[in-house]
Amino acid sequence: MEHLAAIASDPAAWAALATLIAMEVVLGIDNLIFISILSNKLPEQSREKARRIGISLALVMRLALLSTVAFIVQLTRPIFTLFDHGFSWRDLILIAGGLFLVWKATKEIHHNVDPTPNEDVFDTSKASMGFAAAIGQILMLDLVFSIDSIITAVGMTDNLAIMFIAVIVAVAVMLVAATPLANFIAANPTVVMLALGFLLLIGTTLIAEGFGAHVPKGYVYAAMAFSAAVESLNILARRAKRRRAKANEDTASDA
Repeated sequence: MEHLAAIASDPAAWAALATLIAMEVVLGIDNLIFISILSNKLPEQSREKARRIGISLALVMRLALLSTVAFIVQLTRPIFTLFDHGFSWRDLILIAGGLFLVWKATKEIHHNVDPTPNEDVFDTSKASMGFAAAIGQILMLDLVFSIDSIITAVGMTDNLAIMFIAVIVAVAVMLVAATPLANFIAANPTVVMLALGFLLLIGTTLIAEGFGAHVPKGYVYAAMAFSAAVESLNILARRAKRRRAKANEDTASDA
């Protein structure tokens, strides 16, 4: 309670909290896109449950990691050097998570482009997956995104109460936005491909970060926002075209 009272009476703490919440929400977009795409592979009656479990696990994992901040900070210490770069546990986790994202996004793109069964590493004979497999993959990426999120939060403030509040608010936003986003992605096939492209970009960025090449997040999210804006215009254009076609049909039938 003392920590909360201190935050309430300190304008600097409010500014830090607002900044951290905004950052956590933006970082949560990556996780939310992955959860939305993966949950849409499940039977319709299981999708909502998978999204809620996946996001709840993200909250539990981030709060648990926050309670071990001292251990998390140690993950940034180099454990070995290769190619003149000191690799830490955080680097290895980011590289593994990035490789998984690139593989998963490539496989989903392959399925969307060529849905016929193929006996290769990108086998598309299964359009859906089991509930446990989906939760397992969501949990794996939750861990990667959670560690990256917490390390970033630690770099912005040393107030643990602010970090807890920011994480809870950000995950609450994810929980509210999960179903509308998943439904929108499912209803617009071109958006699915765009979202998979985002996952490829995010995975590549994670790999680059793991190898010590810092990629400014602002550039990545600006590119994603621009692509989303262009796709929004395409969706509006398609809807207008359908309305005109329907109006022409109605006019012809009346004549």
